[in-house]
Amino acid sequence: MKYISLILFLAANLISSQTKHQTPYEKGNGNQTATYEEMVKYYDDLSKEFPTITVRSIGNDDNGEPIRVVIYNAAVDKNNPTILINNGIHPGEPDGIDATMMMMRDFATGKIEVKNLRIVAIQAYNISGMLRRGSHSRANQNGPEQYGFRGNARNYDLNRDFIKNDTENAKTFQTIFQHFKPIYFIDNHVSNGADYQYLFTYISTNKERLGKSLGNYFNEKMQPEILQTLEKKGILTTPYVNIHGDSPDEGFPTFMDSPRYATGYTTLFNTMGTVAETHMLKPYKDRVRATYENMLSSINYTAKNSKEIQKLMGESLANYQPKMKYPIQWKLDSTKFKLIDFKGFEAGKKPSVVSGKPRLFYDRTKPFTRKVKFYDQYIPTKEIAIPSYYIIPQSEQKVLQYLKRNNIAMNVIKQDSVIFAQQYMVSDYKTVKNPYEGHYLHYDTQVKSENKNFKFRKGDVLVSTKQYGVKYLLETLEPEAADSFFNWNFFDAILGQKEYFSDYVFEDTAADLLKNNQVLKTALEFEKIANPDFAKDGNAQLEYIYKHSQFYEGSVGLYPIYRIL
Repeated sequence: MKYISLILFLAANLISSQTKHQTPYEKGNGNQTATYEEMVKYYDDLSKEFPTITVRSIGNDDNGEPIRVVIYNAAVDKNNPTILINNGIHPGEPDGIDATMMMMRDFATGKIEVKNLRIVAIQAYNISGMLRRGSHSRANQNGPEQYGFRGNARNYDLNRDFIKNDTENAKTFQTIFQHFKPIYFIDNHVSNGADYQYLFTYISTNKERLGKSLGNYFNEKMQPEILQTLEKKGILTTPYVNIHGDSPDEGFPTFMDSPRYATGYTTLFNTMGTVAETHMLKPYKDRVRATYENMLSSINYTAKNSKEIQKLMGESLANYQPKMKYPIQWKLDSTKFKLIDFKGFEAGKKPSVVSGKPRLFYDRTKPFTRKVKFYDQYIPTKEIAIPSYYIIPQSEQKVLQYLKRNNIAMNVIKQDSVIFAQQYMVSDYKTVKNPYEGHYLHYDTQVKSENKNFKFRKGDVLVSTKQYGVKYLLETLEPEAADSFFNWNFFDAILGQKEYFSDYVFEDTAADLLKNNQVLKTALEFEKIANPDFAKDGNAQLEYIYKHSQFYEGSVGLYPIYRIL
């Protein structure tokens, strides 16, 4: 009888504590999300009452507000491995903000217990977007009543900024990530696109980019077990339906999260991760619950298997050693797919009330389960040999700052030196016609290389690839990689010619060059034969002679980062 009374007493205290510490979301009607001010106050109050909850400010939003992280278990053991959660990168998708507040409360009050793991959550990553509160910017979304805006104070989509770091937000994220070095990462979102029965979809860290051991572990063991737990709780799950403007009935591909995205960035440091995408048309209260349960299931799995995860993360570095091949470009393998039981709604066409033209619609009175092709394999289309070192001239201050922020170990060259190295010449590239996230992004970049002795100055920087950030180095410093610093316009100055000639002066010089250089003269004549338009263009011929003479500067397109193989 005494034990029953004790259990009832503890249960009553727990219920009282849950009621006392209700979140703003829980106090509402199930279709309302906390304001920024309410969120800040809630976590501050929680940290004052519970020693296991700590709040820290690390870095800033572009509007100057400090970005705050809430930490569970920090006061118990700071050496515990960490799981990192990101909320509010798109504040119009606030499911994670409300779900994390409840989860941290449940940890603090003892409703849920987790051992040997530190939980770190960014309360709201895009603060300025969260403060831009309204009811209409998410035209396709079912609740909540009010929410934040996708862009931040400078109108950047922060989920495209993890490599180029145009925002203070992105610089702060890298600082947070490198400080806590999480073994698992969750980024909470809400989906766009097709309609279907699923409440919860997910973007997995791309298994090919994770590497064989980590990729297989995550995709074949860890994630299936987490999803199984959600399914047992009645939450239907499927891979993110990566299709827009059509129905998924004919199949859909897995999303390639290149390093510009959150999980694409964390992958560079062998941290597995998931983008949680609750379905936009499902009720808000159901989406918050699904987000909560996914975080909890992921935390429980990570806590239980943390040693195995850390072991695999360490072992994965063996796959990225000098002289090994590293893929820097990928394409979907359209010949490989697996059939999944997809739970959708019948899709069809009917006349648009607006235009009278056929429009897509989903009939929710006609749910189905049928086999659908899921394309989940990518193949490399470009590989490079991993160098032993990169050499970065001290003049490239921006690049060096980025490497430093990402804990890349570097050594300064102590004296002027001649080193045998490889240098790239950018031979071709394409550029988008319209600005993309503040840049005219390059793509389909191609390079040629030359190996010879180069002079380097005292103060230039030598960077070994034998370190945990090797993939970050390769994805940013190899110009042909999709999200390289070159493609994000860091080196556009090398593409511009600086010295020129005056036609009336150089005409006589060109004539002398042709008179004394039979090789150049022959090359010019062959070019005229091969290109009739060139043969008619005197200015083009003069330009050709100039660019094939000792007067041309020759540095146009020379990539300023060197490689030692």
